[in-house]
Amino acid sequence: MRTGKDRLIAGLMLAPSLILLGIFVYGFIGQTVYVSLTDWGRGASLALQPEITFVGLENYRQLFTGILDVRFRQDLVNMVFFSLIFVVACLGMGLFLATLLDRPLKGEGFFRTVFLLPMALSFVVTGTIWRWMLQPRGGVNVLPTLVGLPRLEFLWTTSRQRVLQFNWQAVPQGLILLAAVVLILLGVRAWRRGTRRKALLLGLPGLVAGAYVLLVGRGVNWSGLPFPETHGFNLALIGIIIAATWQMSGYTMALYLAGLRGIPEELREAAQVDGASRLQIYRYVELPLLKPITLSAVVVLGHIALKIFDLIFAMSGPDNAMTSVPAILMYLTTFRGNQFAKGAAIATLLLLLVSLLIIPYMVSTLRKGDEA
Repeated sequence: MRTGKDRLIAGLMLAPSLILLGIFVYGFIGQTVYVSLTDWGRGASLALQPEITFVGLENYRQLFTGILDVRFRQDLVNMVFFSLIFVVACLGMGLFLATLLDRPLKGEGFFRTVFLLPMALSFVVTGTIWRWMLQPRGGVNVLPTLVGLPRLEFLWTTSRQRVLQFNWQAVPQGLILLAAVVLILLGVRAWRRGTRRKALLLGLPGLVAGAYVLLVGRGVNWSGLPFPETHGFNLALIGIIIAATWQMSGYTMALYLAGLRGIPEELREAAQVDGASRLQIYRYVELPLLKPITLSAVVVLGHIALKIFDLIFAMSGPDNAMTSVPAILMYLTTFRGNQFAKGAAIATLLLLLVSLLIIPYMVSTLRKGDEA
């Protein structure tokens, strides 16, 4: 057992690191949150003693409902589309490569190194390489001419075409409906497991919220915008997604390959004895056992996607609104526009999004560790 002296020594050893962590990480995070609640004034932002006024959540209100902040809302939409497609593409490509390498293959070490090599590059290097490859009059666009086909005319990082368009005024209702569906599904799951009380606590709020939006709030403008504002998936993001997937697929490949190699061979043999085909073994034996690895990969890839900056900066620059994301807008707002308070608000929102992704995963992991 540890004595009081041992705890004291351990505390003294950890104290310097904890103090530095508290000052230079959490202290600056707290300062950023405070700055986001103030107004420095655009003209006095760089003054020695700027006039700082506490305005509460006004900066956040302007970002989501201000007429002049449409760029932030489009960047937020870009980030959501980029994150979803990037994560799914990396998971799919990584699982495909891991499945190929899991079979007996000559030169497996060579192929594994080739697939992992892009991950060793920085996003700036990757962005520079793919910017050259996706030039409108060269690179990928001229590949069809090698087999006698016409040259492609697609603008990989500068296209102004949009698909999946929607009205920003409908976003609040959509988010509430999404939350209601999630609560209802969790309630159904709890009901099937026999926990009726938990099922009611989850399902009833979901049913009430969904019914209210569909029956009462369907025609109500909850966004705060006085006029419709159309957003959608900018096709210019396709080039960014290709480059990011090329770099990070090796990471998911390594995770899935380790997971496949860790599955006991007895499980596969038992499934084969029961008459399962190779595809059925993947679907009913291997894929369920890879769920923890998939969750870990989603968390890592998700937080990379939410705070992506250098890849987009290198490929399309900071002024291309078609591929911009909140991290780039934070840079422009803070250091080019001298609006430190609004830039701090964008940074705080990014921190909140990353926290919503990481904290539940950490809590679940720690809880499972305590139960074990």
